Amino acid sequence: MTDAAPDDRSSITGKRRIAFAVHTDEDRLPALPVLIRSLVLTNPEVCEDVVVLHPGLADASFDALRRLHPRVVIRRAESSMDVLRLEGYDTVIALSPAMVVLGDIGELLRMRHGVGVVPQLLSDGEGGQRRAVLPDGVMVVQRADVDDAVQARLTAVTGRGSAAALDGVLTPVDARFDFLTSRLHGDVPVPAQVAVLHFTGPFDEPGYGPAAAARRRFEMSDDEFRAAYCDLPGGKHPDLLAHCAPPLLDVRPSLGLARTVADVYRRQGRYAEAVDALAPVVADRLDAPRCQETLGVCLMALSRYDEAEAHLLLAAASPDVAPRAFAQLARLAWLCGREEDAHAYARDGLEADPTDAGCHSWYVRTRPQGPTPQEPTGAAEQLAHVALFAEGQENAGDKVLPEAVRMCFDTDTGPRRWYQQPVHRLVDEAALEQLNARRGVIVGGGGLFLPDTSPNGNSHWQWNVPDDVLARLTAPLAVFAVGYNVFDGQLYRRQRFAESLQILVARSAFFGLRNHGSIERVRELLPAELRDRVRYQPCPTTVARHLVPGWSDPAERADTVLVNCAYDRAGLRFGHDYGHFLAQLAGALRELRDRADVRYAAHMPADEKFVHDLRREHGLSLPVERLYDLSNDEIRELYRRSRLVIGMRGHAGMIPFGCGTPILSLVSHPKLAYFLSDIGRQEWGLSVHDRELGPRLAERAAAILDDHAAAVADVHSAQEMLWKTTQANLDELRTTFGRA
Repeated sequence: MTDAAPDDRSSITGKRRIAFAVHTDEDRLPALPVLIRSLVLTNPEVCEDVVVLHPGLADASFDALRRLHPRVVIRRAESSMDVLRLEGYDTVIALSPAMVVLGDIGELLRMRHGVGVVPQLLSDGEGGQRRAVLPDGVMVVQRADVDDAVQARLTAVTGRGSAAALDGVLTPVDARFDFLTSRLHGDVPVPAQVAVLHFTGPFDEPGYGPAAAARRRFEMSDDEFRAAYCDLPGGKHPDLLAHCAPPLLDVRPSLGLARTVADVYRRQGRYAEAVDALAPVVADRLDAPRCQETLGVCLMALSRYDEAEAHLLLAAASPDVAPRAFAQLARLAWLCGREEDAHAYARDGLEADPTDAGCHSWYVRTRPQGPTPQEPTGAAEQLAHVALFAEGQENAGDKVLPEAVRMCFDTDTGPRRWYQQPVHRLVDEAALEQLNARRGVIVGGGGLFLPDTSPNGNSHWQWNVPDDVLARLTAPLAVFAVGYNVFDGQLYRRQRFAESLQILVARSAFFGLRNHGSIERVRELLPAELRDRVRYQPCPTTVARHLVPGWSDPAERADTVLVNCAYDRAGLRFGHDYGHFLAQLAGALRELRDRADVRYAAHMPADEKFVHDLRREHGLSLPVERLYDLSNDEIRELYRRSRLVIGMRGHAGMIPFGCGTPILSLVSHPKLAYFLSDIGRQEWGLSVHDRELGPRLAERAAAILDDHAAAVADVHSAQEMLWKTTQANLDELRTTFGRA
């Protein structure tokens, strides 16, 4: 395991693994750089593996390709038809060294069924014509649809037999994705709609001037290629940008390019590298406010707060950048416990732009509070709670969760009995003193083992605590129902996280994670002597029926099905399948609307993108329940009285489950599958990438609605194990903390 490898959990989320594949030999190898350059420059937001199949060439033969693309994979193969058996991928797009990519090939990436090919019209040798599959033509292979029999038929027919022999196997692909240059004799121009141009003769064959010119556009040096990529307008894939931009910075340094490099490193969580790229060229320049802002944000992510503040103040001197810079300054001051400074910075930002949402949020969050309704008990009688405390219109799940944790320990969940320490705020000497004065410290719950929501250089997870400060924590410490929340495919730095984690586990009197998937992942990062200290503690939202005072199960429920989707890190959640997901959900929800009131449960404002996209793309409108505007009791009440909840967010499953309501999970993150595995109900989860998501979702939802009493009883049964585990852990923790 390297320090910065992407986290691959596609086997859990069902996320499609896609690759481009090209078979080459020594003679055709020189043509491959042109193919790869053309692919990158015409599809700058696409970065899938490029698998190069070869009969046994020296590894050094492929160094030129590795300079062009960060995901070149070299494999031994004898035949181009080996793409049908390419292990480790779900979808394989076969290309040829004789091709050049001229346009958007997103349609090929979105194909989900069969084997896609362009049946080419060829001479039959008898004066007629036939449709045939070329052995080196574009082929989009869905591995799930290619068994041994299909492989044999494809191999037998390709290049020789008629494409008609493959009826039922082939999915026709438009000719623009495999356009033969033989159709352009006589210097016919390349049609504008051509996406992949396939040379059927030499690249410089007379009579094909426009085709040759189209290919020559991609004959360039490495530095010319990198510059061309960096200069493209619009979006670019961060992995490609990180591959192309840094080497270019060495040969043509500029302020703009340095900021580009720093921005992509920041997006990848590589904050130290971002600072190294930007700091030498920015210094204290006042004419580069956006660079100052980027540098300040990256320094803040490294917990170098004094330096970050200096650069953000330089950025704030520019009217164009001031509101964003002041919002970051407010956040920085708040992180460091300087509430008055945070409020002043937010006010300065609102003076620069009274409509700035970030400054308004910090202004409200840091304004002086009135007296506490109840005087707190003495510090020695309080428990300290370290958690993410959502405010305003933040994630509804993060509002419910901290209260649920406190309910496990005390019926009084307010400030009289609890000292609140926001997890993102720096634990400095003053904060350490406050924590040590309490009878115990509880960290959790929630997916706090995540590197990037509020990055810091002290721990590389959400609790902003330096190692030396954590080592001097004397109050009993419990890590309670925390989750390992790294996304499938997410890149993060493991070494600093692992070092901090070891100190945390060694220091904790209790270390409980909210699912066995998290337990497994965390144990991988620990030395053998600490692994057994990692235990199971379910998320307390999943046992709300046993925690909420005066709880009663509803005698009747509303005829309502609630749906929830999530859009943070949408690229990691959906990959190339968002359009497929949306269409599948539209079909399923239309069926459900015939038998229930289908409504949308938005945990935060960004979740409402689903409602807008569904209406725009499929003409389907859903009423919206804005959970982010509700109280915790109102959120539980809404979920308690619904008949079914179909959710993508973790707490859009765990909260209704805890309320005794049947759930179905739309799995785009491993944590949903982990939870369902823990309760032995894997059939309640459906991958957002499932090819038959719509029909399967409709079928499973109908089964729940048809026998709803049994479904509720099943939820109650599954909940019992979680409650017993929680009770046993709480008995131990009462001894650890001393009874109140």
